[in-house]
Amino acid sequence: MAQVGIVMGSDSDMPVMAKAADILKELGISYEMRIISAHREPDEFFEYAKTAEEKGFKVIIAGAGMAAHLPGMCAAIFPMPVIGIPMHTTSLGGRDSLYSIVQMPTGIPVATVAINGGANAGILAAKILATSDKEILSKLKAYTASLKDSVVAKDARLQKVGYEAY
Repeated sequence: MAQVGIVMGSDSDMPVMAKAADILKELGISYEMRIISAHREPDEFFEYAKTAEEKGFKVIIAGAGMAAHLPGMCAAIFPMPVIGIPMHTTSLGGRDSLYSIVQMPTGIPVATVAINGGANAGILAAKILATSDKEILSKLKAYTASLKDSVVAKDARLQKVGYEAY
């Protein structure tokens, strides 16, 4: 049974949403990924959001471009956390999506990451799950340590070769 639902309105969102899936996979967290348009197939969308809890989802990650309805509508129906990923758009650079997600009405909160912030959405979903799962918490701590190790290695290389050769 999947712990996280990942949903996007268009396959053009896949490169960003895949980053969330990659993080969840790396941390051993089960997920289900779907393409469902709240605008073009509202009945399918409502069924997805209404049945997410009984499917075992603890968190939904929803991508949002242009009108950005998917995260907010998920949050209106699904009783647990929803993380919105604003997508970079050609017309307004993703600010339209960002503003739409963060300006939800009282009672319908949506956690929000950076524009195209798929990896951080995956990490935030893992952190939410880690509040009640020590195994995920342990994996997150190891992941964070690996980030530190990566920066230390980059600095060591810089110190060795200098910025010109870096």
